[in-house]
Amino acid sequence: MTIPSDGTPEPVRPLTPTRRTLLALVGASLAAAPLLRPATASASGTAAAACAPLDDPAKKEIAMKLVSSAENSSLDWKAQYRYIEDIGDGRGYTAGIIGFCSGTGDMLDLVQLYADRKPGNVLAKYLPALRRVNGSDSHSGLDPDFPRDWRTAAQDTVFQQAQNDERDRVYFNPAVQQGKTDRVGTLGQFAYYDAIVMHGDGGDPTSFRNIRARALRSAKPPAQGGAEATWLNAFLDARVWAMRQEEAHSDTSRVDTAQRVFLRDGNLCLDTPLAWKVYGDSFRIG
Repeated sequence: MTIPSDGTPEPVRPLTPTRRTLLALVGASLAAAPLLRPATASASGTAAAACAPLDDPAKKEIAMKLVSSAENSSLDWKAQYRYIEDIGDGRGYTAGIIGFCSGTGDMLDLVQLYADRKPGNVLAKYLPALRRVNGSDSHSGLDPDFPRDWRTAAQDTVFQQAQNDERDRVYFNPAVQQGKTDRVGTLGQFAYYDAIVMHGDGGDPTSFRNIRARALRSAKPPAQGGAEATWLNAFLDARVWAMRQEEAHSDTSRVDTAQRVFLRDGNLCLDTPLAWKVYGDSFRIG
């Protein structure tokens, strides 16, 4: 989240039910070593040297669209700055381009960053309430006007940039760095990013670092001498296990009919054209 590639200005420092809602209703988440159709890399070797990394602007745009297809049933990820709803997953309000949650701390960090950059903004008055509800699904001190004010703030390029930067700091940059350390290509870096978006990187058993640790029981990343395709299959197996531990995430199609398809095709560099399905919806880039 330090090198935005979205075209939004850099400052100094929908309202129909979404896929998130439908999933919640149908359902009711760096270990020891630091945590793709390639032109020259083989699926049995390593693609890291041959692929553009996920933080390449064009690849990053693809990553944003892939995540948005799963989180919002749309490739238009920039339309999600204004998104906000409680999807009933125990995390309070879920909002913005990456699903910042009032119950998990990342929404609090985002609104604090926005207040630091633009004191007196429309969301600043909710900081005390966001501190109180952190760790719960409570709306205390947020209702009834917080969703309306969030959508108002989303029209402000300063708030948009704050969302971009927090996404990168908390989710995107750590995933890409771990992928580079493991010497996986663009697809592997995206698999890490999508996992950290959904599961976070805390100490619980289904966090990103523990998904990776689980994969290490059966395979090694290229940096440790393993074959990339074997490693990514092990990582995706561990990811699916983690998803199935929580009812709201038990539909694993964002892995099974998206990332696993790219891997099976040998597309370790996440090159376009890409075609995939998430929760039964079909998407295409290129």
